[in-house]
Amino acid sequence: MIATYQLFVETTDVSGRTLEGPVPLEVIVIDQNDNRPIFREGPYIGHVMEGSPTGTTVMRMTAFDADDPATDNALLRYNIRQQTPDKPSPNMFYIDPEKGDIVTVVSPALLDRETLENPKYELIIEAQDMAGLDVGLTGTATATIMIDDKNDQSPKFTKKEFQATVEEGAVGVIVNLTVEDKDDPTTGAWRAAYTIINGNPGQSFEIHTNPQTNEGMLSVIKPLDYEISAFHTLLIKVENEDPLVPDVSYGPSSTATVHITVLDVNEGPVFYPDPMMVTRQENISVGSVLLTMNATDPDSLQRQTIRYSVYKDPAGWLNINPINGTVDTMAVLDRESPFVHNSVYTALFLAIDSGNPPATGTGTLLITLEDVNDNAPFIYPTVAEVCDDAKNLSVVILGASDKDLHPNTDPFKFEIHKQAVPDKVWKISKINNTHALVSLLQNLNKANYNLPVMVTDSGKPPMTNITDLRVQVCSCKNSKVDCNMAGALRTSVTSILLISLFSLARL
Repeated sequence: MIATYQLFVETTDVSGRTLEGPVPLEVIVIDQNDNRPIFREGPYIGHVMEGSPTGTTVMRMTAFDADDPATDNALLRYNIRQQTPDKPSPNMFYIDPEKGDIVTVVSPALLDRETLENPKYELIIEAQDMAGLDVGLTGTATATIMIDDKNDQSPKFTKKEFQATVEEGAVGVIVNLTVEDKDDPTTGAWRAAYTIINGNPGQSFEIHTNPQTNEGMLSVIKPLDYEISAFHTLLIKVENEDPLVPDVSYGPSSTATVHITVLDVNEGPVFYPDPMMVTRQENISVGSVLLTMNATDPDSLQRQTIRYSVYKDPAGWLNINPINGTVDTMAVLDRESPFVHNSVYTALFLAIDSGNPPATGTGTLLITLEDVNDNAPFIYPTVAEVCDDAKNLSVVILGASDKDLHPNTDPFKFEIHKQAVPDKVWKISKINNTHALVSLLQNLNKANYNLPVMVTDSGKPPMTNITDLRVQVCSCKNSKVDCNMAGALRTSVTSILLISLFSLARL
């Protein structure tokens, strides 16, 4: 759009010679009212808090007119053409005709979100040029005004007392507490926060808010005992996440009482102590009494009897009196049994009450077995080789082991059972507490020899074991051992012996 034109004018004769000029000529285009006002910045959405004072500014509406701003062609005036809904007043808002500011015109009491049919108003705003004269052109836009919630409504329980039942020993939600709150469900002014203010000294209960329903979910988190208390009474209060406005407070309806009834359940007997522990020597005589298992019935208000039985006895050593719980042995206890771990034997017992249906409790018995010298030591290896022409007459290093514990094991005493072996042929020498060296006093012919070796432990009384050491005397040539008459072809015995001695030196 060009508002003015700048021209230069001159006068010439027929031959084109300038007679006068050039002189400037300004052509001014006179504006005609040919453009309607336009609202260019939409959508227009405003917010106002419920209960706001009369005259509170909500928002500003501004239109644009392309006509000459220096003329009335672009001089705009605003007015509200329509309000939807038109309750509780058809004139809830006013617009400044010159500035376009929309303000509230009703009293704070009428601007109550909880009593409005709809907290959203739509206004059709008209802008008219020519200063609002009837000949002016118009343009319209829609303004949406939201009445925002404030926490002016406290939550209220739907009833003063709630009832709940729960079985003893059970946990989980037992009742949902319902409340009413007229505030906006999408805000903290509506969301509830529950607190147990009385009746929960053992911290057996807790309460959380259901985010979908706003209900208070009361739960048992520590199992209740009917025999201790069959009834519980809790006092619950409810508040909002957001604080209330200053002139509103929580009233009596913001607290409620919950009466909880605990239902009796047949509980299994309980062993005490658990586990029970006893120490005995292994190999005690069959029928020896170990102890009496003790189980009590938590259902003290019920007259019930208890019977005992064996549940897990891996080695089959134990028996229990079904009436009084006395445990005795029906087999020899062996500390070296594969069912014993670190000298402790574990067995499980049951205590069964006479309820309907019966309930069962499980108790553990730990038997620590003291060692007795009931295992003779044994030697290893039991086969050795030596060359018939060996210059080194050492035969083999023997080791001894014992399944018992100290002091019923080493130091071991190694001897040759001389009654069965001629003297001046074999010799056995102590290396340390657990090993000895067997050697020859002279070379022997190629053959197999059985040397009875006697090993004795340090127990009181000691135990002795005699084991035949099989010695193969072989022909050794070119670093090979030929034991065809005394055994298979093998690597040098001397090499094996040196390796064994080296290993012992590092112990």
